[in-house]
Amino acid sequence: MTRISHMTLEICVESFEDAKIAADHGADRIEYCSALAVGGLTPTPGALARIADIAVPCFVMIRPRPGNFVYCTSEIETMTREIALARDAGAQGVVFGASREDGSLDTDALHLLCDAAAGMAKTLHRAFDVTPDAFVALETAVDLGLDRILTSGQQNTAEEGCALIADLIARAAGRIIILPGSGVTAANARTLRAKTGAAQLHASCKHKAKPGEEGRVATDARAVRALRRAMDH
Repeated sequence: MTRISHMTLEICVESFEDAKIAADHGADRIEYCSALAVGGLTPTPGALARIADIAVPCFVMIRPRPGNFVYCTSEIETMTREIALARDAGAQGVVFGASREDGSLDTDALHLLCDAAAGMAKTLHRAFDVTPDAFVALETAVDLGLDRILTSGQQNTAEEGCALIADLIARAAGRIIILPGSGVTAANARTLRAKTGAAQLHASCKHKAKPGEEGRVATDARAVRALRRAMDH
């Protein structure tokens, strides 16, 4: 089987131990979170303090609460402080988003967050997927100086959103990275690459919850290895 150019694999995790598992089994980068069952929140200070012990770059989720991405002034202030904590802990990047009531990107809030994260890699998370016009949001993200957009193509899964993801990659024309995520597995990784042209993929590679672990999203080493193999061949 012919080996193709290396694709970057980002694995989202909710603990230090899960980050180590993902890094040891093929992840190129970690999206470091807590509480993935509610979409991912900012890690605890104790978890942030372990970043230096993770063998691959970590991008830290900056999200102060579950629910929507419409934040008040106080919440944005909290997020800027969380960005500072992530920077001090050694994170190479941060992941955030902010919306207006109509779902469009809150450019005022995002300006403040981008300023706080100056010099770090900056990913716009799936707040992008609730925007009413994906192509307007794309241009806004470029203008803000964001480095990548995590998206399912505004569908439940990236595979369902392939057509829009491909269009976004074409429209972006290298100005910003489009990172497909949601429902990404070894079974569809090649399809996603073929249909979208994506150079990076985002996945959780989670275990099925065991009895007594409801709400826990644990990283499955076998799933990470299988996805890595699928992306590499």
